[in-house]
Amino acid sequence: MISGLFQYEFLQNAFLTGIIIGALAPLLGVFVVVRRMSLIADALSHVTLAGIAFSLLVEKKLGIFAGISPLYMGMTFSVIGALFIERLRGVYKHYQELAIPIILSGGIGLSAIFISMADGFNTDLLSYLFGSVSAVSRVDLWIIAAIGLLVALTVVLLYKELFLLSFDEEHARASGIPAKTLHFIFIIMVALVIAASMRIVGILLVSSLMTLPVAASIRLANGFKQTILLSILFGETAVVGGLFLSYYLDWAPGGTIVLISIIILAAAILYRKIRLRMS
Repeated sequence: MISGLFQYEFLQNAFLTGIIIGALAPLLGVFVVVRRMSLIADALSHVTLAGIAFSLLVEKKLGIFAGISPLYMGMTFSVIGALFIERLRGVYKHYQELAIPIILSGGIGLSAIFISMADGFNTDLLSYLFGSVSAVSRVDLWIIAAIGLLVALTVVLLYKELFLLSFDEEHARASGIPAKTLHFIFIIMVALVIAASMRIVGILLVSSLMTLPVAASIRLANGFKQTILLSILFGETAVVGGLFLSYYLDWAPGGTIVLISIIILAAAILYRKIRLRMS
């Protein structure tokens, strides 16, 4: 694969995209897990699927969006879904977790309708469901790189506010932090990263990349910043290792990345138990 990286553009696109996603997904995943919103990735991934299915349906039936990546419509639906989640969290103030399954159900329902209207699955849709190395274009790479830069800068500039808001929202509001605006910014970032990650990992597995590296780092880290660093390290290990392994074994890249993430998590849990017994 090393030699192939210098010869084939699609491998370069997949590898560079994987590097970006391997850092972004766990980075936001730490804040998502701390906020107890782990299922939001599942909800938005299914909404993203609805957007992609809609784009492919319109292209097939009406000839609109021909030659345009369904990634754009997927991102649009994901952002809209994120806004609805935030809105519903305000409606159900004492049961905010209800917002996620409501949007998840809506995403699944819309996906099923659009897919049935398009007369079932096709190769393009399957590549979005489970990830495909060859499907990553240079345009996709530039879009994901722009999203990565935007998200990284936002987290760096708003780190203290996001940290305080994640652990103690009431104190954050009392301190004058614009909680509503920050919630809005954060949810949009999550939506964009989920939509961007689907090319490599696949829609059905994208939540794994956002939560499994975080779950492993929580067992080992001694502080929040260390949790972020370990999460990114585990995420990058899973993505790079998954891409190499899937290339040589001809496995689905998304499934391979998730498998490595699970192995890392199991190793972290085992290491933690051994260390506790020895102390």
